[in-house]
Amino acid sequence: MSAELAFNRNADVDYGVAEEVAPGVRRVVANNPGPYTFLGTNTYIVGTDEVAIIDPGPANEAHLDAIARATRGQRVSHIFITHSHRDHCDGALPLQQRLGGEILAFGPTGTERGAIAPGLGDGFVDTAFKPDIPASDGDTIKGSGFALDVLHMPGHAPDHLCFALIGQRTVFTGDHVMGWNTTVIAPPEGSMADFLASLERLAERHDKVFFPGHGGRIETPRRVVRAYMTHRIWREHTILACIDEGVGSIPRIVARLYGGLDADLKVAAALSVLAHLEFLIARGLVATEGATEGLSAFYVRAASGSGAAASS
Repeated sequence: MSAELAFNRNADVDYGVAEEVAPGVRRVVANNPGPYTFLGTNTYIVGTDEVAIIDPGPANEAHLDAIARATRGQRVSHIFITHSHRDHCDGALPLQQRLGGEILAFGPTGTERGAIAPGLGDGFVDTAFKPDIPASDGDTIKGSGFALDVLHMPGHAPDHLCFALIGQRTVFTGDHVMGWNTTVIAPPEGSMADFLASLERLAERHDKVFFPGHGGRIETPRRVVRAYMTHRIWREHTILACIDEGVGSIPRIVARLYGGLDADLKVAAALSVLAHLEFLIARGLVATEGATEGLSAFYVRAASGSGAAASS
């Protein structure tokens, strides 16, 4: 089992330009690059005379101007939101005020949002976000010249949706599957159990191309999904190996497994470890001792009878 994934990190992007990436599909990249957004958030325009906009991105005036230019002379019927993280949804209301269209998203989840991490909290999530049209798994949204099936794919976020372009074997995957990096699973916002179950659903499909929320198109969807799943299984095994060796706190596991990672990504790595540990606990493979919340939690391998506590 290998941890290696083939990422596409080509850094060729022309901000503010609507590029045709498939018949009837254009992409405009927001100028918000970063360690979690790569080159920026992808906004997709689907259709011709009447169009749907998928993920308007941040509330960045230059980006909204670019979307407005690209859709001049066309009617915007819908603004689709894959999930309520601010780099995807903050532009929805200002774009609607400019161009119209009904905002469609999953809507409130009734669950705890945000991430257990210093400096994050719920700051990257718009907890007050509410769409005009709440969408559910299995819904089909039609416009003049396009139709999109709604796929509820929680894991990265509890409200995460993907949108399948009917008749094109094409899925807009948001942050659920990306070609440039693995997806961050940050509890309580993220759930490893939900993420893997959602990947299983995608693996059963026969799609031809994925258009992710960040980075370039994915030409081998099923292969990439299976690689994601294999990577997560491998990561789980490495975490269990750490616990077997007495490395039982999240900071020490991160130091062991991600020693060469950039400092600004260490928090994401710690959250990923926490997500894996939560999934292991739920299956009875790992038990906790001492602190049970946050990124300094201690964990021990579950065993019959009493086990030795993990070292700090």
